[in-house]
Amino acid sequence: MKRKKVLIITYYWPPAGGIVVLRCLKIAKYLRDFGWEPIIFTAENPYYTYVDYTNEKDIPENIEIIKQKGFEFEGIFKKIAKKDGQSINNVVFSSGKKSWFVRLGIWVRANFFIPDAKALWIRPSVNKLSKYLKENKVDAIFSDGPPHTNTVIAQQIAEKFNIPWLSDYQDPWTQVDYYQKFNFTKWADKKHKRLEQKALKTASKVVSASPSFSKGLEELGAKNIGVIYYGYDEDDFKEIQPNLDNKFTMVHAGILAGDRLPENLIQAVKELTQENQEFKDDFRLKLIGSVEEGTLEIIKQSIPTDNLDLVGIIPRKEVLQQISNAQVLLNLVNKINSKGRIPGKIYEYFRARRPIISLGDTEGDVAKLIEETKSGACFEYNNKKDLKKHIIQLFNQYKENKLGATKGDISEFSNRNQTKKVAGYLDEIIH
Repeated sequence: MKRKKVLIITYYWPPAGGIVVLRCLKIAKYLRDFGWEPIIFTAENPYYTYVDYTNEKDIPENIEIIKQKGFEFEGIFKKIAKKDGQSINNVVFSSGKKSWFVRLGIWVRANFFIPDAKALWIRPSVNKLSKYLKENKVDAIFSDGPPHTNTVIAQQIAEKFNIPWLSDYQDPWTQVDYYQKFNFTKWADKKHKRLEQKALKTASKVVSASPSFSKGLEELGAKNIGVIYYGYDEDDFKEIQPNLDNKFTMVHAGILAGDRLPENLIQAVKELTQENQEFKDDFRLKLIGSVEEGTLEIIKQSIPTDNLDLVGIIPRKEVLQQISNAQVLLNLVNKINSKGRIPGKIYEYFRARRPIISLGDTEGDVAKLIEETKSGACFEYNNKKDLKKHIIQLFNQYKENKLGATKGDISEFSNRNQTKKVAGYLDEIIH
């Protein structure tokens, strides 16, 4: 049976590292199983904060990949401002003082590069795809944002060629938590909202990474709404053999910046290390990934050096091994607009089968997923009392060798099952 063709527009593609590349990569990996042939359109000279060549193993064999060069503002900004290892959004969130040059860079990015730092990729990409589509038929378009440069490219191409378009939002556009952090002029704010409305009205179907995000997009005027969770890939865990740490390790994986600083958790741990010698001897807070300087300084002021393990940025396979070895996993949801925020790593936490402590909105989507999958407990950021009590309960279970694996049903959240939903939505919009 001949497969239908879908053009996937994504700035991030291997060798990009980090969680952001996995959205489109995992969808492309499994689409052929459901009757769709992916065609990838991506950047020829991208600036990636993280690079991980192991992601290339998931690229489907003989897949067609179209590339286009573009000017990358963020890469130049980072080199001059010496902010390598952080995206400009994390520079915005930095709890430390910002130099005049960094503040200027943020303002320029906000008001002259719309919708984002990759905006100058839009025109050459539309031109390249227009030439391609005049000679090659596709049945549908799938785009993923942010960066919403992808969204704008897809909108223009879908409108120009009258192609059904499935528009995906990992994060919202003007409703995203960090949108208000940028110092937009009234003109820039209006342009963002105008482009957003055009995209929502052009799309055949709009999906996002969480129910609350999708509801927010619907309130902005989006029609035909759905949800595609980030998910985990069973293949990624085939060679992972859990070997639990012999210390009471609490592991956080991913970027940690001021918007997720867990002050009360840090204070609870500090008090426990002072009150309980056994806890002090056995506890380790292990931070995997990039930690913003100001945030790290605050952590170091409260947690003794012997109880802190700074792993830094490591290959993805090692991250999965580390979270599978952890006694407890720490999930931190952005404090602003956190109801719909579901960090992509939470699904890999589920698959690692280690108890999760999550901080964020206890009525939010993460809390509901944790309850649904029986994967741990969720606390508000300011609830130090219950958080401290829960940590010591887990520690006592660890001491008694009773801190077992979680056992809830997580199968819905496999990348393969989520891609099945994507294929279903594509089938829906072409009919």
